[in-house]
Amino acid sequence: MLKPTLKQLLVSLLVVCSITAASAEEVVRKAADNQAFSLDQAINYALANNPDVQIATERIGQADAQLGEALSAFYPQISAKVGYQHSNNPVQVFSMAVAQRQFDPASINSINSPGYRQNFRPEIIGKLSLFRGGQDYYQSKAAELGVAVAELEHAAIRNSLVEMVTATYYGYLAAIEAHKVANDSITAVNSELDQTRKQYAAGTALKADVLSLEVKLAEAQENQIRAANSIELALVSAKTLLGLATEENFSLTAPATLPVPVVSTSFTELLSQALAQRPEIQAATKQVEISERQIRGEQGAYLPRADAFVSYGQDSQDPGFSSSQDNVTAGVSVEMDLFTGLNTKNRVSAAERKAAQARETERKTRLNIEQEVKTAHLKLQEALARLRVTEASVSAADEALRLVNEQRRADTVTVTRYLEAEAARNKAHANTITAHYDALTAETALKQAIGELNQ
Repeated sequence: MLKPTLKQLLVSLLVVCSITAASAEEVVRKAADNQAFSLDQAINYALANNPDVQIATERIGQADAQLGEALSAFYPQISAKVGYQHSNNPVQVFSMAVAQRQFDPASINSINSPGYRQNFRPEIIGKLSLFRGGQDYYQSKAAELGVAVAELEHAAIRNSLVEMVTATYYGYLAAIEAHKVANDSITAVNSELDQTRKQYAAGTALKADVLSLEVKLAEAQENQIRAANSIELALVSAKTLLGLATEENFSLTAPATLPVPVVSTSFTELLSQALAQRPEIQAATKQVEISERQIRGEQGAYLPRADAFVSYGQDSQDPGFSSSQDNVTAGVSVEMDLFTGLNTKNRVSAAERKAAQARETERKTRLNIEQEVKTAHLKLQEALARLRVTEASVSAADEALRLVNEQRRADTVTVTRYLEAEAARNKAHANTITAHYDALTAETALKQAIGELNQ
């Protein structure tokens, strides 16, 4: 019997590992496909996987990098370069000879016709900005505020995302209740239609009654189709919010109990919370501060600029380096623009316009938040009023079903009347549940309006 070689054993091991890994991936994929999300799980998954949140996270990284770029102006800049010259210009040749430490008195005799000479100059150059009219300082402060704005925008997206996921979740559950009501309605209408057709065949009912019930059945079937489509649309919307592909399978689970929202805070208090907590208004305020610093930075171009520099290198006729030919140059330069074709003036003017725009954007954001809080507050009050009305209708529907049930046992009503009463009772219960979902959605919208969902 032949023993397997080491190569064969390794190949077999790789095959087994590949099969095992593929099986594991398949198990994980199926588990993810069959996962059922509660509301909290859906929110957490969306916050971790939604593309908008990831984009906002990358913007924070970009703002951090821009801050580092602005702060780099306060550090020395060091560069290295190598230069080469070849010339017979008397001035250039004379300069090369002196720099190369090879000038002698005899060179004066041929200064007008020196011939060609070459020069290699490797050097290291250091430069430090000493003063730029405050431009570097104000740009760095604007960049710091830019990081804060990016973080606030990230918070605003999270706040909005939680509200959208919650609204989609309750919308999905409400669509399921509507689908149940549509099915119950179809069952009741079908029963009444069958009985009416028999009566029409026996000559005790009119053809118009049959046609009316057929129209009613078509309406119920249309409602069923709409409810089923609403369920699918809610799932598609939820997948988008969670960052899932449309072909991935998942479901949303209903909660065991539903909390009852309440309105215990006045509009004035809610508005104060919103203006203190909403990331959008904070970001708009910081944008105004950024634009003001940018104005100061642009105005710094009117002032002189001072730089310190140092250069270390050598001049020689060949690329080799020799410490006997090295040289050091250090100094300070001061520069000031006297006329730039009104470039500086226009840049300052543009910055001032941008600051005015930022202030108007802040005012607009404040007005929008006030409107959102007021609208959400009114919708929550409306939803709670509807919830109380539907809860009262449930009691009436339950009592009507009880009476019809007693009449049915006494054979004084038809089965169709009993089915109608039962469908009405089911619809009243479904309307109550839907109103409860609407109230919870309205409560979430109010929390989003005051910036509470991001906390």
